[in-house]
Amino acid sequence: MMKQLTIIKIGGNVIDNSENLHRFLLDFTALPGDKILVHGGGKIATELGESLGIEAKMVEGRRITDIETLRIVTMVYAGLINKNMVAQLQAKGSNAIGLSGADGNVIKAKKRPVSTKTYGAESGPMAGAVIDYGFVGDLDENSVSAKTLDSLLNAGLVPVLCAITHDGDTQLLNTNADTIASSVAVAMSALYETQLVYCFEKKGVLKDVNDDATVVREIKADEFEGLKADGTVAGGMIPKLHNAFEAIKKGVSAVYIGKADELAELATGTFGTKMLK
Repeated sequence: MMKQLTIIKIGGNVIDNSENLHRFLLDFTALPGDKILVHGGGKIATELGESLGIEAKMVEGRRITDIETLRIVTMVYAGLINKNMVAQLQAKGSNAIGLSGADGNVIKAKKRPVSTKTYGAESGPMAGAVIDYGFVGDLDENSVSAKTLDSLLNAGLVPVLCAITHDGDTQLLNTNADTIASSVAVAMSALYETQLVYCFEKKGVLKDVNDDATVVREIKADEFEGLKADGTVAGGMIPKLHNAFEAIKKGVSAVYIGKADELAELATGTFGTKMLK
């Protein structure tokens, strides 16, 4: 029987609030079994960039990472945030080790190629615009070293992964933390019965986005299209669920989406929305 592994991803809504982060890390530490934490960056990188006169550039919600921005996100994600989180976990009795993708060659990415994008209409000012995301890393099925992560887990360590990867040829890259969490979960599913948990500001997938009491507790893959059609799943939730079901298709046993401050409910089976085969 395979050992169980829980991979949890947190974002800025937890990182940016010290009280929320403290409570979350207590709940994370209390979770039974092997686990890996993946974190994004929050507002700190943007604020530091602005203080240095470097404005954040975004396209469709994704950060453009030029060389100056890369220096900032590396300092903040792989340095300040990652090590602060590791220190807090140590104080709570969790023997954490903070890693970028370069450490132990744990996540090797490929620099995203420059692309030509058509925005909605075939014509208009943005039609055919050339988009260069800069030093952004994309992952494939060979990106994550499951062997390295497994050796750390077997040594009793809790890996804490930031959103900085590398290309194997000296170049650091900025990679989406949701993508890292999913890719790590898929890679580790060959060795563990793996569940993936996305923590964000909502209680889960809601039938009514303004009513937390309308959480959809379970969604199966064959129900996804219907929920998109009737509007239950819309906007930014669509890519989240698409990625969740892709991870399940590739071997992850279950994916959860729910509120960070309710993580303790994962152990009782009442946390957020559970995605199943």
